[in-house]
Amino acid sequence: MPDPIFADRRLAEIYDPLDPHRADLDAYAAIAAEFGARSVLDVGCGTGAFACLLAAQGFDVVAVDPAAASLHVAQRKPGAERVEWLLGDATTLPPLRVDLVTMTGNVAQVFLDDAVWRATLRSVRDALCLGGRVVFEVRDPAQQAWLTWNREESYERVDIAGIGTVSRWVEVTDVSGQLVCFAWTFHFEQSGEVIRSESTLRFRSRSEIASALAAVGLRLLEIRDAPDRQGLELVFIAERDS
Repeated sequence: MPDPIFADRRLAEIYDPLDPHRADLDAYAAIAAEFGARSVLDVGCGTGAFACLLAAQGFDVVAVDPAAASLHVAQRKPGAERVEWLLGDATTLPPLRVDLVTMTGNVAQVFLDDAVWRATLRSVRDALCLGGRVVFEVRDPAQQAWLTWNREESYERVDIAGIGTVSRWVEVTDVSGQLVCFAWTFHFEQSGEVIRSESTLRFRSRSEIASALAAVGLRLLEIRDAPDRQGLELVFIAERDS
């Protein structure tokens, strides 16, 4: 199921205006160039910022997401006609052979069930050509990022053209083992409407992720620091070698 923050039409429309500075995506485009990739599959593409960036740089891009509302936003962006957009997830893909698969943001942490996570990774492997690579980021669980997910540290008000001022904040609702549940609240001040979007992320350990990759035939090449959040997030790079 898609995350409510991406599936709700009203929230999908304001996702980019609330987070317009996506310099973090430049680092992933640089990784694609570093590996000499020509074709990229963007899993969990959301509102399409990364897919459109890649397409503008000349990559052949397929982008998949289970949230129709987000894809509706993505398909209206400049350059969107250069991307092949698919509604679904990695397990519903048509036959593909790409050089690189990416999962940016929190995508790799939304798979709470181990069987679903393995099925996703297996589908990613199947979509890669021999020697193709998958790159994804996760938050380092040792840093306990959720400790700052509270109203005091996250509250902000943003003026959005055509909509008015929107205030938002996040609050943790439960921490149970590796699962962190939290809720974003959005207040559309002009209309008075309030929307609450609840989500859960799973914070797997490095060794668990490495084992899951190996189990589906992906060889872990390296783990890097996320360039935009050094010391806080980890970037896994794995290869299909058979």
